[in-house]
Formats: sequence, structure tokens, C-alpha cells
Amino acid sequence: MEQKRLHFIDAIRAWAILMMLQGHFIDGLLAPQFRDLDQKWFQIWTYFRGITAPVFFTASGLIFTYLLFKNTQTDYVNKRIKKGLKRGLQLIVLGYLLRLNIQGLLNGHIFPSFFYVDVLHCIGLAILMLIFAYKLVGHWSRRVFTLVVFILATLIFSVEPWFKGLDWSNWPVALSHYFTREKGSLFTFIPWVGYSLYGAFIAMILVKLSHKKMFYPIAIMVLFILGTWLKYDSSRFFIWLDDQFCWKVLRAVAFNNYLFIRLGDVLWVLAVFMLGRHLVQYKTILAIGQNTLSIYVIHAIILYGSFHGFGLYKFFKKSLSVSEAFSGALIFMVFCISVSFFYERKRGFVKDYISCIFKKK
Repeated sequence: MEQKRLHFIDAIRAWAILMMLQGHFIDGLLAPQFRDLDQKWFQIWTYFRGITAPVFFTASGLIFTYLLFKNTQTDYVNKRIKKGLKRGLQLIVLGYLLRLNIQGLLNGHIFPSFFYVDVLHCIGLAILMLIFAYKLVGHWSRRVFTLVVFILATLIFSVEPWFKGLDWSNWPVALSHYFTREKGSLFTFIPWVGYSLYGAFIAMILVKLSHKKMFYPIAIMVLFILGTWLKYDSSRFFIWLDDQFCWKVLRAVAFNNYLFIRLGDVLWVLAVFMLGRHLVQYKTILAIGQNTLSIYVIHAIILYGSFHGFGLYKFFKKSLSVSEAFSGALIFMVFCISVSFFYERKRGFVKDYISCIFKKK
């Protein structure tokens, strides 16, 4: 049985990519003297910037897993797996390409930043990991797959303090970047893949129950309650577990509980979009959510100068006033989205043109 696409998931992805666009622009270009945590606007902006990445990772795991399991027909599943393998590898390759400086490459030099791991690397690996889990257990038992991704996500979050303290100095540089931020990586496979796995867990619940009559009212209430508990009471729970079982790593989690607290924020966001699911079905919003990859690539080229090295960050790094940064961020978002839409409309033409060239040869 095939279930319909859940448009509120695309709306969440659209919201997350918009938050990423303005967050990267303002963070990179706002002058230091305006970064005052005593200012209410800056506190609010910092809060939403902090929840953007967890929401984006969770939504990525959620949408991939939902699309994989929503139809039980073998041909459909094989197509989704093939597409997932291609997308996972594509994300990893793009992650490296966006950090490649062509001018340096022409001079025979690859900068250390080429090996830094970022969002695309981690999401690509998360997709490959979900495909492996499906092949291992998901194709014969959805319940086992659901349990496996939940346990893995919880385990990754729980051992993060211990994992962060490991010594990676003897590992190959390119590989160590996936596990430690000490050498320049912005995101690491652990713990960020945990959010994608939690997204997969939520997807399995949606596949199983979203067609039920009272699902959304109950789900919204549960998400708000569970999100509130994770944000405000989960640290005390981990301390209690340590007192009961002497698992010291859980006390370390409690005293630096950013992962589970941010997961609470993610659940709140999911609840809000579920609540307003009938209000976010505009074609433009859904299109933004479905074009997140092209938007991400375009923003990296314009803002950070990927490939060419002459982005906005080079010329306006931490130099704008508040009004300049926020108005510039708005223009930046509109421009990136517009270019993305133009690219998506012309992508088929470009592919056909390239194919014709190769056929002539």
C-alpha cells in the first residue's frame, strides 16, 4: 500500500533551509560589536540558529525513510534504494567539491579545509547508513528496523561525551575529520547522524499510524509533552540513571545536555508544523523544501566562494550593521531561492544538451 506524501515535512525542510540561509549570512557578516547576548533580538536569533541544524538533520532522515517505507512494492523499494545510494554518494562528493579551491588546485595545492566535514558529508553518510540498516533488518521486519534506529540514535547521543574525548591524532587526517572537530570540521558523523536516525524513527511512526483518524491531535500533544520533557527535565533523568547504575557517561551527558535538549526543540518544530499542516501547502513552500540541495550549493558558492574563493564572506566578513545584515539576509534568501528555481526548471535542458554533445562525439 502506498501512502500519500506528507507535505508538512517538505514545509519543515523549507523552513530549515531558510533559517540556514539567513543564519549563515548574518553569522558570517554581522559585525562583532552587534553580537550582544543581552539584546533580546540576538538571543532569539541565536536560539533559532541553534535549532536549525538539528531540524535539518532530523528532517533529512525522516523524509528519506518515509519515502522508502511508504510503499511495499518491490520495484518501488528498489528504486528508492538505488536513488538513495546515488544521493548519499552525491552529497559526500558535493561536500568535498564545495571545499575545493580551483585556483589552489591549478597551482598544485589542496588546502587543509578541503578535508573538513560539513552538513552534506554527514547527511550523505546517514542516508547510506539507513540503507544498510534497511538491507540488514528493515526489509523483513519494520518493527526491528524501528527499534534499531531508535537504539542507535540514543546510544550515539549518550556516548557523545566519551567519544569526544578520544584521541584521533593517529588517524588519517581525512578520516579523523568525521569524528572530531578539533582540526576544523564543522559537523561530525557522531553525534549529528543521531538526529537523522531519530528522524527515521519518527518516519516509521508516520508510516504506521499517520492514516489513523485521531493520529495528528494525539501526535501533536505527545510531541509537545515529550519535547518539553527533553528540554527541561531530561538532564535530571540522566543524573538519576547514573545514581542507579553508576554509568558515569550519563552524568557527563546531563552536564552538557545540548543534544537531547535540541531534540526537544526538534519535536516542538514538528508539532508546530503538524498543527499548521493545512496552512503550509503552498506550491512555493513545498518547492523550496524539495530543492534544498540546489539551494545549499548556490548559497555556498555565493556566500563562501566555493570553487572560486570570492564569496561575500571574503569581502564583507563581520562588517555589517544590524539593519544591513538583516536586509542583506532577506535579499540573499530571495536570490538563492530564485536561482535554485531557475536551475531546477532548466536542469533537464542542460542534461539533454550535455548528452547530445557526448553522443556527437
